[in-house]
Amino acid sequence: MSEPETSGTHPGQSRPVRLRDALLRARIEAADRTGVVVDLRDAEVARLEILNDALDPLFAQVPDRIDLFDRGISQGDTPRLWIDVVAHIVMGRDKRMYRFVQDTRFGRIVLAESHDTAAIVEAVTDYVARRMVERERAMVIPPEPQAQAAEPPPRRSRFWPFVLGFLLGAAALFGFALFAALRSW
Repeated sequence: MSEPETSGTHPGQSRPVRLRDALLRARIEAADRTGVVVDLRDAEVARLEILNDALDPLFAQVPDRIDLFDRGISQGDTPRLWIDVVAHIVMGRDKRMYRFVQDTRFGRIVLAESHDTAAIVEAVTDYVARRMVERERAMVIPPEPQAQAAEPPPRRSRFWPFVLGFLLGAAALFGFALFAALRSW
């Protein structure tokens, strides 16, 4: 089969590139970009592992009975070094800056940001100390005494209201009969 000519081409112009060739070039470019992205991700993970190693002495001092912290690196689209369930460290846009962030009910806040590993270790140390103090305070405060279930009021007898109603009804009936008898007289 011969390749079709595109409309609007002049005899002096070269023929358009076939779609198969364009797809091949696009796939090669995408593979090159993917390779670069993978290399960048690997570099991010490596920097987070360096920071994780720098945090080892801090977490070695945390008592074993305190299970607030669950440190580890997640390797998703954006690699993260998790400190606990609400705080993590992620690399900044330039892939050299550490960004220590915390998720709150009002959104994500940046606790610290630095190129220096020591500054981030210091910020994580402060964060861990604050979390441990919060835990201690929560454990010390005695729980509020539970309100005892109010006892239901004693059940009243239904006999006396019935007797009173019966007597009032009989008196009203007697009064109506007396009134009717006196009227007809």
